[in-house]
Amino acid sequence: MSITFVTGNANKLKEVVAILSGGGDASQGAKVGRFTIGNKKLDLDELQGTIDEVITRKCQQAAKIVGGPVMVEDTCLCFKAMNELPGPYIKWFVKSIGLEGINKMLDGFDDRSAQAVTTFGYCEGPGLEVKLFQGRTDGKIVRQRGPTDFGWDAIFQPDGFETTYAQMRGAAKNKISQRYKALEKVRGYLVGQE
Repeated sequence: MSITFVTGNANKLKEVVAILSGGGDASQGAKVGRFTIGNKKLDLDELQGTIDEVITRKCQQAAKIVGGPVMVEDTCLCFKAMNELPGPYIKWFVKSIGLEGINKMLDGFDDRSAQAVTTFGYCEGPGLEVKLFQGRTDGKIVRQRGPTDFGWDAIFQPDGFETTYAQMRGAAKNKISQRYKALEKVRGYLVGQE
């Protein structure tokens, strides 16, 4: 059975395939149990709401467009000082004010702690239930260190480390990341569907 992972982001696809298939080639898709994960870029509506509401509605919309099993992902950056904002809107903050601007947002606060949150939604088809799988990693917002080609990775330093996500990359990052934690739950669910 084939599942369409909705993304046009090559870096995200590569990371997801590496985690789900233990280092597989993104061009071949990921094999998980009886499922093959491929990808497709779709323009989904940008919705407002809680993390769970946003991912559920995106997944329902994708299932309707694809007409079959889909998986969608949303990654958030939640600041404790701001009651979990910017949350699911982080990509718009990065695009609008950049990483330095995000840092400046927290300059007036003593608390720079943050959570990186990834939620995957899975739906077997139009009108069917959306299942949610979430992973969270605690850390803090720091001045930019490392490459800036993967969203806000260069300003997020996970607890217990002296490096940002951007400085880690690859297997080291995958073992502790919120995406890894969420995908482990996805893999467990899919393998259990055999």
